[in-house]
Amino acid sequence: MIAVTEAAPAQPHHPQLAVSAAIFRDGRLLLVRRARAPAKGLYSLPGGRVEYGETLEQAVAREVAEETGLSIEIVGFAGRREVLPSAASAAGHYVIMMFAARWTAGEPRLNDELDDARWIAPDELSDFPTTEGLAELVAGARPLIDR
Repeated sequence: MIAVTEAAPAQPHHPQLAVSAAIFRDGRLLLVRRARAPAKGLYSLPGGRVEYGETLEQAVAREVAEETGLSIEIVGFAGRREVLPSAASAAGHYVIMMFAARWTAGEPRLNDELDDARWIAPDELSDFPTTEGLAELVAGARPLIDR
């Protein structure tokens, strides 16, 4: 019998552009948990790679709809994060552009990339295991939503 283990997909040897959204609804933040490596088990924001020919805004709206089934209104650019390859992680090199957004419609319907979704008060973020730098990105998004 051969044991099957879940491995992270092979990563290209160049940076990949990705997007994510800090989505707020009635003062609460949508937090999702990754179901696949390399961030399996960690809570983060919905998002993913930008496809050729897409604007960043188109990509974030598409990724949110694909991963969660939600419709959003993008409020503005809230920050960026770089994920660099390392011996300790299977992650590739990503440049992630993060946007602040407001929920406009739908209830979370997760695709196979996610296994949990929660609307939380932003000050509860520290209660969850999250991807690195998430708290700082959410802190950058909140003032855009509160305008």
